[in-house]
Amino acid sequence: MKIVVFGATGKVGSRTVKEALSRNHEVTAVVRNAIQIHNIPDGAKVELGDAKNADDVERISRGHDLAINATRPPTGQEEEVTAVTQGLLDGLARTGVRLLVVGGAATLKVPGTDGRTVLDDTRFLPASARHIGLASARQFKVCSVEQRIDWAYLSPPADLAPGDRTGQYRLGCDELLIDESGSSSLSMEDLAVVLLDEAEKPRHHQTRFTAAY
Repeated sequence: MKIVVFGATGKVGSRTVKEALSRNHEVTAVVRNAIQIHNIPDGAKVELGDAKNADDVERISRGHDLAINATRPPTGQEEEVTAVTQGLLDGLARTGVRLLVVGGAATLKVPGTDGRTVLDDTRFLPASARHIGLASARQFKVCSVEQRIDWAYLSPPADLAPGDRTGQYRLGCDELLIDESGSSSLSMEDLAVVLLDEAEKPRHHQTRFTAAY
């Protein structure tokens, strides 16, 4: 499979590139700045491009089977996620390449709260991070109205951090996954496993899904 990863040097993107290469896929790693090229592992093809630019997305994605959006905006520029997602959708609409978006957890419903979302539950999203949650909610809305391409939006759990690759996880749809201790977590390494499992055996089409331990 030919996979293009946007945001390939980020925390999730770099792990996604590594996971895809370990499964013998052909990987194109996209970076915005040439100084990031040395961070790309051997075996991946490197392209310079901006995911906000539909022309760049079209040029880079053509001939691939799947695009993964693992981009994350710099602190203070969270609103970029909507522009990036729209640029990807517009560019991929010209090539027909499927898109997996690593999004946010903000719009997931919290179990046992009569429909309250993570965005409004400070147990899982501190008030100081609410602006990030609002940005990801707008990002999800952009995806939810997209009809031109096959996309899937992966909402991570409340706690996503570097850790071990176990290959174990649970899948859900629109509800935050919480374990018996009240935790909602997954390592970035296992999030990459989730992405590549979905890439190889697609189960979600024009919809959102989530994963956690």
